Amino acid sequence: MALSRRHALLAGTATAVVATTGLPAFAATPAEPHYRIPVDPGDTPDELVAKAAKVRPTKRQLAWQRLEKTAFLHFGVNTFTGLEWGTGDEDPDVFQPTGLDTDQWARALRDGGFKLAILTAKHHDGFVLYQSRYTRHSVASSSWRDGRGDVLRSFADSMRKYGIKVGVYISPADENQYLDGVYANGSARTTHTVPTLVDGDDRAGRDLPTYDLDATDYGAHMLNQLYEVLTEYGPVDEVWFDGAQGRIPPDKVEKYDWDSWYALIRALAPDASIAVSGPDVRWVGNEGGMARENEWSVIPVKDTGNGKYDYALPYDAPDNGSREALVEAHPTAAALQWWPAECDVSIRPGWFYHADQQPKSVEQLTDIWFRSVGRGAVLLLNVPPDRDGLLPAADVARLKEFRERTDRELPRDLARGARVTDDGAGSRTVDLGRPLAVDRIRLAEDIRLGQQVEQFVVEAAVDGAWRTVAALGTIGAARILPLAAPVTARRWRLRVTGSRSAVHIKEFGLYKSQV
Repeated sequence: MALSRRHALLAGTATAVVATTGLPAFAATPAEPHYRIPVDPGDTPDELVAKAAKVRPTKRQLAWQRLEKTAFLHFGVNTFTGLEWGTGDEDPDVFQPTGLDTDQWARALRDGGFKLAILTAKHHDGFVLYQSRYTRHSVASSSWRDGRGDVLRSFADSMRKYGIKVGVYISPADENQYLDGVYANGSARTTHTVPTLVDGDDRAGRDLPTYDLDATDYGAHMLNQLYEVLTEYGPVDEVWFDGAQGRIPPDKVEKYDWDSWYALIRALAPDASIAVSGPDVRWVGNEGGMARENEWSVIPVKDTGNGKYDYALPYDAPDNGSREALVEAHPTAAALQWWPAECDVSIRPGWFYHADQQPKSVEQLTDIWFRSVGRGAVLLLNVPPDRDGLLPAADVARLKEFRERTDRELPRDLARGARVTDDGAGSRTVDLGRPLAVDRIRLAEDIRLGQQVEQFVVEAAVDGAWRTVAALGTIGAARILPLAAPVTARRWRLRVTGSRSAVHIKEFGLYKSQV
């Protein structure tokens, strides 16, 4: 017999509670007890460190971390108005990317070495780049392609065609819905069935999975748009929630229904990372693409309500995870969480395309790469399409040059196949067999077992004695060290001089750059 597919989702989880049958329609997400560990008021500093040492990433976070380089594509009405933040009352007909070629986007990103791309399906202005049933502020109201254009569909198809994972940016702030009296209208949270069918809905009569979720009027609007994006455009690997308010007055605050939004995403896209106002990935705290010198993935967090956890210390604090930071955050922290950093930056001065701007140089992009990927974060580089719907030729060329440059920074691991000795206490010695010049070092912990290294040194055996060539703090998912000058040695050693618990080194790579 046909089973009803209506479910109530427990707030903040992806566990189904069946409303009208005795069987769940999808499997519950396995428990992840070590992703977020609660702290207690009476925890001592040593107990805080011991808890931090036990925090572990989820499988989706591990998959996200391996991407290393991801792309942003800011595109919408702002591309045509020249604004960075829109107004919400734009004439949709201004959107006219008559030469749109998302295959060109995908080829450029593939050639640039990017593994995932995120499209601004909806920015703060509320203009939607797909055929939504829940707003007229969209491509459906533009004469472009006779109102039948769908940038998101073209984008998703092209990215997958060229082997790039798909991400979507859906702004929680929505200036169009604010002007329409939906956003921040003071409505109470009530239970909504999602999707909420509209008059003439083409999904009527279909056996849709539906969910009962608590939300305000605007929260339900977001749920319905999330449902469209996550059920009609193929697999989505990252959902990106901005934290900005746009032009909406600061006293007009919508308390977002994070618990319901997260639950729906977990149900419909269980492998998708939720960033940046989300539990899987955090904003590094600046828009320059720069991680901290010592970037921790285990961060103290506080409960801000409706299922959302946020920084217990300021988002831009110079230290968010050391022993001292754990103690400083303790009075307001609810838990310690695996929350790795994403470093967003635009290839141009603006996030949207402006004809009078030019892309960053290869040297600038390489410096950003060292300070993001090279410090254990993931780089999110924005490359904005122009008014024709193309990535500018200068940007396409720069992406390729950027990849070629980073390939030359780490051309071949000289330690591959070398004799390696581990002492079991965080020390690893590599014998290259003969003296070789090295000026780049890449390190990594096995973060499946947490982030443990607090201090380390790298040494080279020169003239019969160990000489320190680098002495730093964290390692984490990756640490790339450019040496000021090449050092020639046969034997190299990594020594961990401070850690939270047992150290598990995954990588100790030695390179001679070709730049």
